Amino acid sequence: MGIIFSKLWSLFGNEEHKIVILGLDNAGKTTILYQFLMHEVVQTSPTIGSNVEEVTWKNIHFLMWDLGGQQSLRQSWSTYFTNTEFVILVVDSTDSERLTLVKAELERLIAHEDLSNAAFLIFANKQDVKGSLTPAIISRELNLTALRKQRWQIQPCCALTGEGLYPGLEWIVSLIKK
Repeated sequence: MGIIFSKLWSLFGNEEHKIVILGLDNAGKTTILYQFLMHEVVQTSPTIGSNVEEVTWKNIHFLMWDLGGQQSLRQSWSTYFTNTEFVILVVDSTDSERLTLVKAELERLIAHEDLSNAAFLIFANKQDVKGSLTPAIISRELNLTALRKQRWQIQPCCALTGEGLYPGLEWIVSLIKK
């Protein structure tokens, strides 16, 4: 009887999953958050601190924390990691010069104890811009295939149009349902 009740309870969407959205400044983190929330582009300014929103998709509640990506703010990211199940790392596909910095931040994230069980969704954002790096190039530069303990997925996207965002969220949902 308890199993039936818990299955029915889960159908009503009472589970909540914590996601932190990270990336360097100007990667598109806040635009992605508000695409998920309102399905439209919202005029944003650089995030100082964090934005937090509850997003419901496919009857699953996500508490999404969008954290500022300026260098001075990245030191405080770890204060948000407790109980994080998923990390969305947003990469500006047009910013090849800072890809080594993104790689260093990713390595720091992977090494963090509170994220040891978190799955990583890497959004290769700004794919609509001519000359942007492909997900394959970003994957190679970030050395994603070397990630052995973490579950990860790289997803091309365009935060402005929303293209590619929901397949990424679908990957997260598939992990939840396993």
